[in-house]
Amino acid sequence: MVVVAAIIRSRTYAIFRGVILTIYTLIAIGLRDYFDSAGPVFLYLHATVYLQSLILARPRLMPLAYRIFISIPGLFFAAGTIFAMPWAVVAAFGIDPVGAWIPYAIALLGVAQSLSARSEEVDLVVADGEAVDGLRRHPFGDGRTERPLEIVQLTDPHLGPFMSVARLRSIAQRAADRDPDLVVLTGDFLTMESQKDPSALRDSLEPLKKLEGRVVACFGNHDHEAPDTVRSALEAIGATLLIDDAAVFRTPAGPVQIVGMDFAWRERRARLHAVCERHPRIAGMPRIVLLHDPGAFKHLPPGEGDLVLSGHTHGGQVGLVSLGLSWTMLQVFVKGVPDHGFWADGTNRLYVHRGTGHYGFPLRVGVPAEESLLRVHFAS
Repeated sequence: MVVVAAIIRSRTYAIFRGVILTIYTLIAIGLRDYFDSAGPVFLYLHATVYLQSLILARPRLMPLAYRIFISIPGLFFAAGTIFAMPWAVVAAFGIDPVGAWIPYAIALLGVAQSLSARSEEVDLVVADGEAVDGLRRHPFGDGRTERPLEIVQLTDPHLGPFMSVARLRSIAQRAADRDPDLVVLTGDFLTMESQKDPSALRDSLEPLKKLEGRVVACFGNHDHEAPDTVRSALEAIGATLLIDDAAVFRTPAGPVQIVGMDFAWRERRARLHAVCERHPRIAGMPRIVLLHDPGAFKHLPPGEGDLVLSGHTHGGQVGLVSLGLSWTMLQVFVKGVPDHGFWADGTNRLYVHRGTGHYGFPLRVGVPAEESLLRVHFAS
């Protein structure tokens, strides 16, 4: 499979898939005897993991039947097998891996969670003047204004196996039906499967077209893989794309200055400072910053973001948020990156959306996708 992937697509893709499949396969071999009683099912699911990886050598959006019988089962089994690594280690020492079904049960719940989202209404109090010492989670606040700014944020839809055109179109339609003051799109619209079909994203976001003058977007990291596809889709729905740029939006809650930051891996502090210098605050006007990666929030100059809206983390993707707890796996592997919810640093405030879809790790587990209405209360 690795050789074929190298020939059809690229050496880089072949190496990446080779490493991932080697880890997955070693775990699967370690648990093979445990699944003797379910041999045909085990072999079928094992085959879907390899088949999906091979077909991604020529990535494209696939029909519903393929997603039902190949991609979703393959992603489920790959995730469950990765979760089962401790059981495989136990089996390698000749010990019966009692309860090896547990990680697969968790993965099955993850499939259901990956195909759904939690609808919420969130009140945020910003511009209260409180200076917080260092980056930390922050209470939403109790203050209320007579007319808060209403925002629907869509981020990281990642058109692909779990996010079909029909599903994203439904999400966009529900966003439009809320009739918010603003819809903000904070990047990562595509996956490798959807990059080459210019119509997919355009058709998915088409319901937002009726909110003319109220849709604003920035780029995420994956958008730089197919920038023309994303630009054309946003242009088709009348969205304002801000890439290191700023604009003023007139809303029923009053005028708002919005700054859209481009995504960058390097020299983030210098880039954020440069954009803020080119687009200074407008006196007396609330200022919102669109910043795909919340890891860059700490580099924003003091006092530049009454509210920063981010995504990128998918809310941590694996965690205990569904149980009402804030913990996610991201806190284990990446230090200093806000994973979800409301954060503060000095007088800057950040809301990290849990994501409309997900990508990368096969499933969401314990961290539901988000369809929220933000009511933003500007205290000053």
